[in-house]
Amino acid sequence: MVPAIELRNVEKRYGDVAALRGIDLTVESGEVYGFLGPNGAGKSTTIDVILNYVRPTSGEVRVLGHDAVAESERVRQRTGVLPDAVAAFGHLTPRQHLRFAAESKGVDADPDALLARVGIRDVADREVGGFSKGMVQRLLLAMALVGEPDLLILDEPSTGLDPNGARDMREIVREERDRGATVFFSSHILGQVEAVCDRVGILRDGELVAQDSIEGLRETAGTEATLRVTTDGVPDGALGAVRAVDGVTGVAADGHTVTVRCGPGAKLPALDALRDAGVAVRDFETERASLEDLFDAHTRAEAAEVSA
Repeated sequence: MVPAIELRNVEKRYGDVAALRGIDLTVESGEVYGFLGPNGAGKSTTIDVILNYVRPTSGEVRVLGHDAVAESERVRQRTGVLPDAVAAFGHLTPRQHLRFAAESKGVDADPDALLARVGIRDVADREVGGFSKGMVQRLLLAMALVGEPDLLILDEPSTGLDPNGARDMREIVREERDRGATVFFSSHILGQVEAVCDRVGILRDGELVAQDSIEGLRETAGTEATLRVTTDGVPDGALGAVRAVDGVTGVAADGHTVTVRCGPGAKLPALDALRDAGVAVRDFETERASLEDLFDAHTRAEAAEVSA
């Protein structure tokens, strides 16, 4: 199957400033791809290149099997976009916005159904000028959904949404994936990305420093896990035995609970060390590294390499 998005050795320069440096990025058809990076990393420039709002200085960009530069109109017909920091037309109603979006794409659309889907059907005929930021964001999402696009590009889709709105947005992303659409999801709210994305790319200083599933990022980042063990009691010397296990970086006891900080390969040896020290293990659970931990690990590691 043809990838939904392919960037090959893409560079974008503004004079002496390199906004993108040799980006190789692949988004498979039908997946939800999370796109992360600190402010100024080049995320918006990457999206602009994908949509041919700006042209790359060098490299190749293909979207839905089309050349993003030579066939940009065909790409846009099959793509729904929720842009970051774009205001709606205050003198128009949501229904008028959706009719305009449908006419622009040359497709039929049911404004009422789309507005109901994003939770603002009851204000279909009110002027948008009095809407909250969250309501405008819901409207922009409805506009992105017009025509059942093959590719959805969502740039900071949670902006202005309350927890209920963010949950609705995540559910729509899952529904679109189930429909067969590809979703390219750029956000600084890492919990949102972790909740819906199949794979993640991390951008720093115009370079893609990581691209994998969240589990794959855990493995390559070597981030620690927290192991919590429920016991019948902790005899003298047991904690020292666990500290001696290769890959264990911290051990603490609180009553009958032992907490172990360790690398991915040290969990079972740590449990074995407790048992060998005479600890009766009743239960245990592992708290894995969050996407925030992984983001920090990958971006800090890259920064260290640059400064070395």
